[in-house]
Amino acid sequence: MNTLEILFFILLFIVFYTYVGYGILLWILVKIKQSFLFFYDTDEPEQETCRNGNNTALPEITLFITAYNEEQVVNGKMKNCHELDYPKEKLHIVWVTDGSNDRTNEKLKAYPDVTLLFVPERKGKTAAMNRGMGFVTTPLVIFTDANTFINPQAVREIVKCFNHPQVGCVAGEKRVDMYSTGGAVSGGEGLYWKYESWLKKMDYQLYSAIGAAGELFAIRTPLYEEMPEDTLLDDFMLSLRIAMKQYTIAYCDTAYALESGSTDMKEEEKRKIRISAGGLQSVYRLKELLNPLRYGILSFQYVSHRVLRWSVTPVALFLLFPLNILLVVCSESHPVYFLFLLLQSAFYLGGVYGSFLSAKSVKNKLLYIPYYFLFMNINVIKGFFYLKRHAGGTWEKSRRA
Repeated sequence: MNTLEILFFILLFIVFYTYVGYGILLWILVKIKQSFLFFYDTDEPEQETCRNGNNTALPEITLFITAYNEEQVVNGKMKNCHELDYPKEKLHIVWVTDGSNDRTNEKLKAYPDVTLLFVPERKGKTAAMNRGMGFVTTPLVIFTDANTFINPQAVREIVKCFNHPQVGCVAGEKRVDMYSTGGAVSGGEGLYWKYESWLKKMDYQLYSAIGAAGELFAIRTPLYEEMPEDTLLDDFMLSLRIAMKQYTIAYCDTAYALESGSTDMKEEEKRKIRISAGGLQSVYRLKELLNPLRYGILSFQYVSHRVLRWSVTPVALFLLFPLNILLVVCSESHPVYFLFLLLQSAFYLGGVYGSFLSAKSVKNKLLYIPYYFLFMNINVIKGFFYLKRHAGGTWEKSRRA
């Protein structure tokens, strides 16, 4: 086997492991762990707390919402807040609206139960979080976005998870409303988040979820630490910093946030590029978490679930095709390389045709899979260039359906 062949199989393994292999390995490890615990009749409270906790002494909670020019969703979000199944005297609602110059603040002033924090200068979401957290006095704080709606039982379900003292952060489940908009946006993103939610559930059953989504997550207030104002993925950075303090991130699928998909793939592209850039930024700023000698299984999960997706794997994916062509044109190449080339060609052609159908608003879930997969990985590459020119903590929001 020559150097090109070795490189080909290394790259193929990286891509397979990142998107499929880690999920399989994770499932096997969880089954082994569950069998071991069953054999020794050992309880695993931190993985069961979210379902079996008690509600006899409910703590005070702050529902923390950062918003910039969200006048269109204020009333809907407040209706959602008032529908939460939690004692009203123990639920404090805080909005931080720094820089907003529409009618967001005017609308919020109509709600007497809202603590409104506002300064005219817009520095971005992370700066708003840093400033607003100085006013939070409750032991737990739940972060949620203005344009997402959480289920009525979400707060109670999250509180259950904190019954175990080792849980420092609780990640709710993100769900994408696939009926709010059509095409590859909702279909691709919805399927992606279903798989991502399963991985998070398995991660937590093994040890800890790897990060939280800003649509819905909670922390113990004393564990909050200020982040640089140019942080792009504040939810991910904050939750992983807590995990690095020997706390676990619980995953609670009975507390979920529902949001619409982006209006179109152009808007989704902006969001994916920013997330990818934030992922690369996080890999650099959390570089100490790459040390398995210090962080053990958390490092293994972090690298397998996040680092590879945001760094090595997209490059490996797009190198496979030209490398495969080189192996096929070599006169002594094995027929297996021709088979791999056929499979790759079919996948890329499926992605291109899926893009064409999406532009024509023709629904085809099967072809949306390769299209959205390639779309995500291309935007990881673009995220690198976005990060190089990014300055400050503000960005252009993607429009939601």
